[in-house]
Parts: sequence; C-alpha cells; structure tokens
Amino acid sequence: MKSVLITGGAGFLGSHLCDRFLNEGYHVIAMDNLITGNLANIEHLFGLKEFEFYHHDVSKFVHVPGHLDYILHFASPASPIDYLKVPIQTLKVGSLGTHNLLGLAKAKQARFLIASTSEVYGDPLVHPQYEDYWGNVNPIGPRGVYDEAKRFQEAITMAYHTYHGLEIRIARIFNTYGPRMRLDDGRVLPAFISQALRGENLTAFGDGSQTRSFCYVADLVEGIYRLLLSDYSFPVNIGNPAEITINQFGEEIINLTGSKSKIIYKPLPQDDPKQRQPDISLAKEKLGWEPKVSRSDGLKLTLEYFKKELQKS
Repeated sequence: MKSVLITGGAGFLGSHLCDRFLNEGYHVIAMDNLITGNLANIEHLFGLKEFEFYHHDVSKFVHVPGHLDYILHFASPASPIDYLKVPIQTLKVGSLGTHNLLGLAKAKQARFLIASTSEVYGDPLVHPQYEDYWGNVNPIGPRGVYDEAKRFQEAITMAYHTYHGLEIRIARIFNTYGPRMRLDDGRVLPAFISQALRGENLTAFGDGSQTRSFCYVADLVEGIYRLLLSDYSFPVNIGNPAEITINQFGEEIINLTGSKSKIIYKPLPQDDPKQRQPDISLAKEKLGWEPKVSRSDGLKLTLEYFKKELQKS
C-alpha cells in the first residue's frame, strides 16, 4: 500500500485530499497544528485503519516512521483574515516548514508536492495569469507575509529538485470553494453566502469591479491528483478560468439564496489583486485536466453545507 503525508490535513483542501487518497487505496497520514484547521473536517476518517492523524506544527522538526511515497504540503493559513493575525507563523510554515518537509522527502525518497498559490502573481500586470509570468508582489505590504512565503516555498522546492534531484510538483492554486470552508474564513465566497443567509448586506471592497475565478473543490482535488502522478516538475496553474466581477458574484449569491440583501462597499485593502484568472493551457496539455463543475452547481452544493453550519452556530 502506498503511503502519503498530507500537511494541513484538517484544513479545507487538505481534508478533501485525505478523502481522495483514501478512496484511491492509499495509507494517509494527516498532519495539522489546528491553527486554522478543524478536526470536524476529518472526524469521519478516524475509525479507518488506513488513516493516521498527527497534531504537529511542521515549522518544527518533522518525524514520520515508516516509508512515504508522497508528501503534499498544504499547511498554511490561506485567507487574509488568518495570515494577517498570524504573520510570523505564516512565514515560518512556508519557509521552515517547507525546509523540514523537503528534508523528510529527501530522507524517504518521496515525491514532494507543494500547494503554491495564484498570490505569487501579486496584483498582476498580465491577464490572464500564466506560469511564466513572474508576478507583481509587494514584499513588505500586509499580504507579503503570505505571498513571499509561497514564493520562497517554490524557490527552495525547486532548489531541492535541481541540487538533490528530488522529485517535486508545484501547484499554483487559484480561488477554490466548496464544503468545509469556514464561515469566518474572510474570503469573498463564504463572506457573501453567510451574509446573505443571515439577511445582512454583502460587503464588497473597492467598487466591486475586481475579478475572481472560482474553482469547485472536487475539480481542484482532481487537478492536484493528476499533477502529483504526472512527470512535470515546474509550476502548473490549477483553477477555473471562468472570470466574474465581485459585483456580478454578489448578485449571483443574492439570487441563489433568495436574500433581500444589497451590496455595500468598503475601501479596497492594500495590494488586493484587481484581476485574477488562470491560464490553464499547461494543465490541459500536461495533465489532461480542466474544471468540470459549473459555478451554479458548485454554489448549490456549497450553499447546502453553509446552511447546516449556520444552524449549528
């Protein structure tokens, strides 16, 4: 049985990856320090003999007994509301954490995949964003703690590949949504849905003309799985190229929920990207991958999850 370590395994994306690899017949080890992860996301897995959970911070030395075939490094705060609260930890998990896990991968001769991000492109001057674009990032702005942690993560991972011959994969993940997102995540989709369900006005930043591209989590997981098993060692965008303005998205959420909410506006945060759309030509070519779930279908599934979560709170 092949074995995979998934850091950030109790988080939104990490928990869905745990499900996928267990379904594919792997032994899965999830690791999470639970700063932003939630054990509720993986509690359905605790009775399985093929599943283990380690409560651990990967910024400290990481030891996993036995063999490992793959390591997927998804540990990191990913929402501005989170990484602005824990900026030092965000930098550490991208730097020290990645270094520790690369050392583990080298020792175990395991293939190593990192969850990079569209934020490496910053507030882009190229649209849509393709992998050869180097980005427009403010390293000392408030978002720099996340953006630069991810850029460093890519650099050290590539260095291990070129210097040590380690097998690596780099996924540049664009906006993803679906069940297990936190209501208080702070990103636009959970914010809009939870506000609409509560009958509150939807809070947009700037004039709402900035764009985002939303990928349903099942599509994202399929892309990650294909990338891991591919033979391609350079960054690949994984996201949905269907671009929409924040204003249009707000109207979609209002219509979907039947809310009487209106969209209200607040100042745009510093360095907030004005455009975000992946060019996925490379993913199509190298992985035979593109998103399958429409935004309308994905939002319906996500809405049902959020309704249940709001009833609990």
